[in-house]
Amino acid sequence: MRGEPMKVTIDQDRCVASGQCVTAAAEVFDQRDEDGIVVLLAAEPPAELAEDVREAAAVCPVLAIAVEE
Repeated sequence: MRGEPMKVTIDQDRCVASGQCVTAAAEVFDQRDEDGIVVLLAAEPPAELAEDVREAAAVCPVLAIAVEE
């Protein structure tokens, strides 16, 4: 869907620091240095990153990433 921005939320309490989200979408996700827990860099990523963000959410082993479109 074009027009409406994608909204991304993360559940840091659920995160197990696998890093799969960073591998899939490094422009949107990062990890804290001290424990590897996910950090959201862009809550409303640009449309050109939408597929990468969907992939990141899909590969998260604990489903800590929610994508609203």
